[in-house]
Amino acid sequence: MLSKLIKNFSNLPGWRSNRKIVVIESDDWGSIRMSSNEAYQNLVKAGLSVDKGHGGRYNRYDTLASKEDLTALFETLSSVKDSNNKSAKMTAVSLVANPDFDKIKAGNFQQYHYEPFTKTLERYNKADAFPLWKEGREANVFVPEFHGREHLNIQAWLRALKSGDSEALVAFDNNIWGYNRKDGKIGFQAAFDLELASDLAMQKEVVKDGLALFEKLHGVKAQFFVPPNGPLNNELEKVAADSGIIYMSSPKVQVEPLGEGKTKKNFRHIGKKNSHGQTYITRNAFFEPSGSSKDEVNNCLYEIETAFKWKKPAVISSHRINFIGSLDVTNRDKGLEQLHKLLTAIVKKWPDVEFMTSSELGDIITKRNDHRS
Repeated sequence: MLSKLIKNFSNLPGWRSNRKIVVIESDDWGSIRMSSNEAYQNLVKAGLSVDKGHGGRYNRYDTLASKEDLTALFETLSSVKDSNNKSAKMTAVSLVANPDFDKIKAGNFQQYHYEPFTKTLERYNKADAFPLWKEGREANVFVPEFHGREHLNIQAWLRALKSGDSEALVAFDNNIWGYNRKDGKIGFQAAFDLELASDLAMQKEVVKDGLALFEKLHGVKAQFFVPPNGPLNNELEKVAADSGIIYMSSPKVQVEPLGEGKTKKNFRHIGKKNSHGQTYITRNAFFEPSGSSKDEVNNCLYEIETAFKWKKPAVISSHRINFIGSLDVTNRDKGLEQLHKLLTAIVKKWPDVEFMTSSELGDIITKRNDHRS
């Protein structure tokens, strides 16, 4: 009962519309996460916390998308049409780079080096997947947006490696950084969390450089930015704005990291603008079938219904892991089966539904391209 009250209350503030809009935001595309099943077993044997807690399912199933993964995803999305006869679509919130482990090790962890994620695809024999990114964008079913340069807190990671952190080094030797740290320190996955206030200067360069690489790889500028794992010092919003980001994803209660353990709370709602003219888009529904024992389809349908009741678009969080089969094909098959079930239930329950990307929704909120209410 309490969770239902919270869901209703959280949908009260912000932009409203009579239109039944559904957006699927899927994070983590482009990042390595788990390099192989062998690496996973190596880390389990070494005693690292890769199979437990929140990150457990990600470490078990999440890795680079193959050509087969993307083909199957596109077929699922294209099989369901909305009231405008447009296919279901996904905002592919993506990373554009991964660490270059060989160069970092050769330099004895003294300096960070990265490679574009297209190079990582080649390294893992998945170069044939990248043309599908372009096909998906051109078909408007799989539209990349910005999640950061890497899904990695570079400075915190390097400090751990330099200090001889045994767990960080074992993971590094397996081309991994996304395990659950036991020391209570910030997670390496949280790219823009601030362990030290002095880390902010480099983070600004990472955002600027990452957005330039995004444009180079995809041939278009990113418009929408979803910070990995949530934490983001708000000075980075201006850096992103200067490079073309006009829409920002944010929790409704943003806990802004300030460094040295200090934080500040900021309250956001969909349609709210910041001082740089960027518009916030907040999520209000979740669909995470991978490794879940819950009824993800009906839970998500309830959250969509709640959003529509308060005249809000349904902005669904659904990570890449749900649609990846390279480490376990049954994970992908289950995820796509559940996705198809969800999409068909949506169009049946709300025949006037409209599928959109995050930026398309942002354009309607800001009336950039659309003036219907």
